[in-house]
Amino acid sequence: MTGFADNRRVATVAIVVRDYDEAIAWYVERAGFVLADDVDLGGGKRWVTVAPANGNGARLLLAEASDAEQASRIGDQTGGRVFLFLETDDFARDHQAMLANGVEFREAPRFEAYGTVAVFADLHGNLWDLIEPKRQG
Repeated sequence: MTGFADNRRVATVAIVVRDYDEAIAWYVERAGFVLADDVDLGGGKRWVTVAPANGNGARLLLAEASDAEQASRIGDQTGGRVFLFLETDDFARDHQAMLANGVEFREAPRFEAYGTVAVFADLHGNLWDLIEPKRQG
């Protein structure tokens, strides 16, 4: 396409959370992410990002709700649909580790034409897919 840089990507996705530290703990201790940034912006605001441990994929900006309207969206940013997709190279390993860490899966693993998948909920109830894509070839 004319006028756009060739090298663009979705780098960060914001997710509204109740509390910075509670969200950091859940994503790091239960979901296996690493804390990438925690910068004090003043006035109670922070720039907090977590990322997959291998550094691949988009970071999550943990955005603490600053008013009642934002707080009303916590856990339901997509109207009950799966919101984010956590891709893995070993579904069984990561599924077992997440279960052991207390992650709530909403269904048993299932095998689809596109790969192995199961829906889980984050600390606020946002829905995610853990997915191991079907290998091509």
